[in-house]
Amino acid sequence: MTRFPLRRFAFALAVAPLALGLAACSKGSEGGAAKSGEAVANVAPPAGKAWTEVVTKTPEGGYLLGNPEAPIKLVEFGALSCSHCAEFAEKSSAELREKFVASGRVSYELRLFMLNALDMPAALLVTCAAPEAVPGLSEQFWAWQPTMFENLQKAGDAQMQAIQAQQPPASFVSLAKASGMDAFITARGVAADQASACLADTKKATALAQMTQDASTKYEITGTPTFMINGDKVTGNTWAEIKPQLEQRGAR
Repeated sequence: MTRFPLRRFAFALAVAPLALGLAACSKGSEGGAAKSGEAVANVAPPAGKAWTEVVTKTPEGGYLLGNPEAPIKLVEFGALSCSHCAEFAEKSSAELREKFVASGRVSYELRLFMLNALDMPAALLVTCAAPEAVPGLSEQFWAWQPTMFENLQKAGDAQMQAIQAQQPPASFVSLAKASGMDAFITARGVAADQASACLADTKKATALAQMTQDASTKYEITGTPTFMINGDKVTGNTWAEIKPQLEQRGAR
């Protein structure tokens, strides 16, 4: 998915135009690199745990699933409003977790990217729970995403225009309600008053916006999903393209 121009993404403009064609993500081609190099050995998890249960908040603001010292580190810059991010999660989730992350050889880090107006309230709510819940809640949000777009369609142009006229954090609250994000998160164990407090957290919203600014500047991230492996931005944004590149680096 291609994001709105960065100059329009200052925090005060985090309610950029709410067009419902927001899910037009950048689609990669199928295929991937051939296997090469030596296979990396499995790494045992901590006693009594599985690597798929270990989540670490990273200095960059991401949520890392698996072995923090894994020799192969996969990073996704993903937007919760992005339909191709949702497709990647659907296609990759089981295999990425159970084959790659569980081995201790590969870690998966999600860095939330604010692509458009929907992503700020979505990110504030998904990160409202404990850090270890964020990767799973993100996957659930992507699976639920079509319902969000249906709700916004039903809301109609007049309500969307009224939300655009509001300032944050009131606009975040209104957008969360119109899209059904508030109901999504409370159905998953986050209390309504806690969700409201998270939507009003302007400090965190500013930090999320800064993370997007930093990713755009440092790594030239212009759309989602975009992936890095061991610090290098890689081509492709489908599981069919990313999986062979993990295998090429020894995850097999």
